[in-house]
Amino acid sequence: MRLENVLSGIAGLKIVGDTGVEISGIAFDSRKVISASLFVASSGTHADGHQYIPMAIEKGASAVLCSVLPENQDPSVTWILSDDSLSALGKCAANFYDHPSDKMKVVGVTGTNGKTTTATLLYRLFSALGHTCGLFSTVCNYIGDKKSSATHTTPDAVQIQSVMAEMVAAGCSHCFMEVSSHAIDQQRIAGISFDGAIFSNLTHDHLDYHKTFIEYRNAKKRFFDDLSADAFALTNADDKNGLVMLQNCRAKKYTYSARTMADFKVRVVESHFDGMLLNINGKEFWNHFAGNFNAYNLLAVYASAMLLGSDSEEVLRVMSLLKPVDGRFEIFRSPAGFFAVVDYAHTPDALKNVLSTINEARTGDQLVFCVVGAGGDRDKTKRPEMAAEAAQASDRVILTSDNPRSEEPEQIIADMMAGVPASMRSRVVAITNRKEAIRTACMMAHPGDIILIAGKGHEDYQEIKGVKYHFDDREIVNEIFNTSTLN
Repeated sequence: MRLENVLSGIAGLKIVGDTGVEISGIAFDSRKVISASLFVASSGTHADGHQYIPMAIEKGASAVLCSVLPENQDPSVTWILSDDSLSALGKCAANFYDHPSDKMKVVGVTGTNGKTTTATLLYRLFSALGHTCGLFSTVCNYIGDKKSSATHTTPDAVQIQSVMAEMVAAGCSHCFMEVSSHAIDQQRIAGISFDGAIFSNLTHDHLDYHKTFIEYRNAKKRFFDDLSADAFALTNADDKNGLVMLQNCRAKKYTYSARTMADFKVRVVESHFDGMLLNINGKEFWNHFAGNFNAYNLLAVYASAMLLGSDSEEVLRVMSLLKPVDGRFEIFRSPAGFFAVVDYAHTPDALKNVLSTINEARTGDQLVFCVVGAGGDRDKTKRPEMAAEAAQASDRVILTSDNPRSEEPEQIIADMMAGVPASMRSRVVAITNRKEAIRTACMMAHPGDIILIAGKGHEDYQEIKGVKYHFDDREIVNEIFNTSTLN
């Protein structure tokens, strides 16, 4: 594709050189540059791409888009100056891959909790309704029924456009994607034409990156601010930040709620450990999900399906058959008669919601155990809050290692322990080795008891000092259940 076509429609560019050159690809990582590439340099969170311009040219880049021109400009290269190279990257990628988002219905889901479940259930629902669909999620990506691993909640701008082009080539009519606050802030979604956006909720997370809660909220809001007038904006009216998302939003505005007036309403008629009877806009249906938080997720799925023109009765029929997403409230029953629940809950609010669901489901004198840690090199302020929530809603808590990354797991556990009130310390212990922590909880449990293993969910690794070791909570639970005599 000619460079002039790659740059088409992008305002405010200053160009020095030939825009008629052929471009073979787009890269923002100099290691991925191939001959005749357009290299896009931007100032990232960890490195400044401008320092890699010479390497990109040496590897064959024929054009460079940047925010600051170098003093010595190679005359054989076309130079493009942009005030916002991150936004330009996404728009260039959209041009290069022929705007695949224009050829599908694209719906993005943002918020702190519920993104994966909502996006994945939309993918499964519309697939079951006969559509070929694509999915970008924390757990995995799909092109039709072809599954691939996911490295980020929302991929980089070039990868998104490349994968979307594959979706179009595979006949996908719909694409559902998680949209993280990092992706919005770093403009990875620039160049995507969204047909709809869903806001789930906003709680304490990612303050290591955004620094303040307001900045975190505003990142989410920018997603809605940028929607077109033809798109829909669906927000949770029960979250105090829900209506904030709709301020200055040009899209068609809709709300969903379990507690107040809204366009889409849900009421929990019956709630059990293995499912719920829900009433959505006057229609009842049974489903295989547990917890009020999942009632919200299911309502958002239903509302989105309605806004995309689906038949209500058929949607509810299919939703009654859907199963929980991997690592999201996955229930395992031991031969000894107690239960283990593996869940991705890694924020204070998510942990509170899951434990609330477990406590509502138990009867009699069963005990609730919670095995939980916190990730290293991430928001440290949520660590004591998570431990406090676990201690408040559990009979026994085992603080353990999650993904410590470059930090010492013992220090992370100490940070968590600081949040446990003195009156509750007796019910909390620390076991750094996560497998031993899970095993200890299983050894302590009796028939009917429930163990929540929180924080990692679908993840199949533990990251320690820059190395990812295979570790899957679900595998550990099954191994312990199948090889140990626990009671």
